[in-house]
Amino acid sequence: MDPLQSIAKIAASGMTAQTARLRVISENVANADSTGTTPGADPFRRKTISFSELIDRNGGGSLVEVDRIGRDQSPFRRDYDPSHPAADDTGYVNRPNVDPIIEMANMREASRNYEANMNMFESGRRMRGQMLDLLK
Repeated sequence: MDPLQSIAKIAASGMTAQTARLRVISENVANADSTGTTPGADPFRRKTISFSELIDRNGGGSLVEVDRIGRDQSPFRRDYDPSHPAADDTGYVNRPNVDPIIEMANMREASRNYEANMNMFESGRRMRGQMLDLLK
């Protein structure tokens, strides 16, 4: 495989992985206030994402792929709100274990990683164009 094509493939795998990460983060942010609907029911549980290395047999490069999307098992927040439909017998409501500040930090990191991969993709594309110009 052409080394410049390999650069594009590696960068594309990074962009795909960061896109999946941003999707998980957006689900967490969107559900930051989603509680259960019945007394004592569990609310939305924060999603997590992990990546793994994938060896490209054709190009010899290390790609990245989504390994798994899991659930954060940290405890839920509990708020006293006896009028809420999901309040238990003591008047407490389980709230999602999503921290918007952490999600925003993760979003910025994923966006920057995506941008770095895009820059690498563009650099490889420019190098390929320069090589073709030399061959003319």
